[in-house]
Amino acid sequence: MRKIVLTLCLCTLSTLVIAQTKKAKDTIKTEVINVVTSYTPTISDAFKIKKNPKIQLGAKNQKKQLKYQIFSAPVASTFIPKSGVAKGINMGVKERLYKNYLAAGFGNNSTPFVEAFLHHATRFKNDFGLYAKYISSENSIDTTPLNSNLSNMKFGAYYKQEERYFSWKVATNYEQNKYNWYGLPSTITFSPTTTSAINEEQTYTNFETEGEINFEDFLINSSKVHLSFFSDGLSSKELRFVLEPQFKIALKNFGRKFNDLIVDTSFDYVNGEFAQSYSAATKLEHSFFTVGVAPKYNFEYKDFTFRIGTKLYFTSDLEHKVSQVFVYPDINIHYPLVANYVNVFIGAGGDLNTNTYKSFSDENPYISPTQFITQTNKKYEFFGGLNGKLSPNVIYDLKASYRDEEDKALYLRNNSKSDGTTSISNSVPLKGYEYGNSFSVIYDDVKTLSFFGEFTVDVNKNLVFGANGEFNSYTLTNQAEAWNLPTMNAEIFGNYKTTKWYTDINIFFVSDRKDVTYSGTYPSTINGTKTLKSFVDVNINGGYHFNDKFTAFLKMNNVLNSEYQQFSNFDVQGFQVLAGISYKFDF
Repeated sequence: MRKIVLTLCLCTLSTLVIAQTKKAKDTIKTEVINVVTSYTPTISDAFKIKKNPKIQLGAKNQKKQLKYQIFSAPVASTFIPKSGVAKGINMGVKERLYKNYLAAGFGNNSTPFVEAFLHHATRFKNDFGLYAKYISSENSIDTTPLNSNLSNMKFGAYYKQEERYFSWKVATNYEQNKYNWYGLPSTITFSPTTTSAINEEQTYTNFETEGEINFEDFLINSSKVHLSFFSDGLSSKELRFVLEPQFKIALKNFGRKFNDLIVDTSFDYVNGEFAQSYSAATKLEHSFFTVGVAPKYNFEYKDFTFRIGTKLYFTSDLEHKVSQVFVYPDINIHYPLVANYVNVFIGAGGDLNTNTYKSFSDENPYISPTQFITQTNKKYEFFGGLNGKLSPNVIYDLKASYRDEEDKALYLRNNSKSDGTTSISNSVPLKGYEYGNSFSVIYDDVKTLSFFGEFTVDVNKNLVFGANGEFNSYTLTNQAEAWNLPTMNAEIFGNYKTTKWYTDINIFFVSDRKDVTYSGTYPSTINGTKTLKSFVDVNINGGYHFNDKFTAFLKMNNVLNSEYQQFSNFDVQGFQVLAGISYKFDF
């Protein structure tokens, strides 16, 4: 009974609660309330995530498994491995290079020698240096009563700078050379009074400055400029200015296989004068202006290598008011008949050479300051030959050529204006070069057939030796002989070097040469020829390295003490030896 009453009470109470709830919904409308509060995370919240997220890739992004398969094929091999430990190659001791050096020595014939080179480079890609050299020989030759001493002095400086797209360099040099006209003719007996009145000294002085600029990827590939002033002790002087721009013209627009076209150009101006000629006290002058254009193109076709070009000159003799145009070929063809062993080459060329007083005095310092200067026209030259290797250690070069030169310069001995007892001619004291002891330049049209051969043998890394020789046959138009030119000259050379010792040897041979004899004193005519005997000259140069910095050196010239004449009546010194020491260092 109690259970029934309790159940009825609970049902009644539930009915009342549900009724109240329905009544509330009927009186209040439905609303959505959003409650926004700020969230302030703490460090501990970061540790609530326990699992790492997984990225699901699509089918196109799935990595593919690579499969490797090797296709082997048999290869013939003659290599047989040997057991043992591998040995390294002995490259020897690498020589250390220094930026500066000093050298000094002394030899017989009272020969002092000094040479120095100082050089410095900075991290800004510039480079500058100084150079100086002096050597002299004070003792005279016994076969002449005149002084035969000589001295050579030269010093200079340069500066070089590398920029981003070009580099440039400037330099200046000063040179002074002293010689003597000591070669009196043996056919005339000179009295002591006459020889004491001869002023035989000649001094050549040259001052020059030059500049050079090189471009990268520019129309002007490079350009050189040279300015020099040359003079002597007898009021002769010569000024020369040379400008040589080189152009590089790209031909890639016509195809990738086309190389660049190189065009060499030049502007050459020479002006000089002598106080008098050899025959009269009248001034001699020479002046030339020459413009040259020389395009050349290098290319290859199959195994052939070609250089095709030409040389075009416009020259004006300003002193005589004469202008001319010259055109020459510039062709060179090379073909490897047997690769690395036999190479064949042929070619044709020509050129215009502007002679100068300086170039003549460099070849023959005993010329008189009374020269007529003109240009030499090499009308054509054909050449061909072989070069290559007889074996991996033997290199050879053979060449034959034929050329025709108009106004080729030859050296001819001047006739004496003194009979040996007088030093005055026509009431005027004679100059130091007017006693038959000097040379003049004479010109002739000469055709020359020439053969040249050379070989070099590399015995090993320490020893190299070889030889070369040249034979020339001259055909002249007006002169009887090719004066003071040898028909044959040859050389044997060798070089031996170890870590401590080094030795160089040169043996020269020069064949007979011809010069003139006169029937009497100036202005007598030529009555015959004089033969200058052939000679052999042996020179040895050696030294010992104490260490990387100090070296003792020894130079010996004319070891056989040969008595020969380099030019007519000009005997050379006998055996000469010079010893000294050099020091290399860095700042």
